[in-house]
Amino acid sequence: MPTVNFITKQIQYKIVYYGTGLGGKTTNLRYIHSQVAPKDRSELIVMSTETERTLYFDFLALSLGDIKGMQARFSIYTVPGQWEYSASRKLLLNGVDGIVFVSDSSPSRREENKKALLDMIENLATYKRKLVDIPCVLQYNKRDLTSVLPLSVMEQDLNLLKVPSFEAAAIEGNGVFSTLKGITKLVCQLDA
Repeated sequence: MPTVNFITKQIQYKIVYYGTGLGGKTTNLRYIHSQVAPKDRSELIVMSTETERTLYFDFLALSLGDIKGMQARFSIYTVPGQWEYSASRKLLLNGVDGIVFVSDSSPSRREENKKALLDMIENLATYKRKLVDIPCVLQYNKRDLTSVLPLSVMEQDLNLLKVPSFEAAAIEGNGVFSTLKGITKLVCQLDA
């Protein structure tokens, strides 16, 4: 449920990018940060290890226009993909308004993608929430690799609820804003 502040005329939404380790969640946020005007975004906060892997979370705040006279602000987080940080992944889902599930298109990551999706569903259940009740989109990342899973396989494995899905190569910026637009549109429709 978004936070509404009638004094400042702002609606605050929380979006979480969820998925496997090294799947492209942080790359998405880095690209968004590099393309959005500084007046419409915060600094990008990246808490990573020496090997550039997300430690606790990444964070970026965006202002993306008005909804019924209220300024729409989005707090965007990425979860750490490493399994040893499951408590952080679970905590970041608390109060989430929308989810982008970022999957790795590499054939070798197929089982990891499915495991991450089940982990997310289980973590939502700890807050008595179901994925079917939360705006969600899927991003099939790393479509620029020479060997990728067919989209039909990824849809069958991951798109259980038939939510919008987007192909991406986040390192190049392809599909990054389509994904962001998809989730913000869904999140804001629920609030209307």
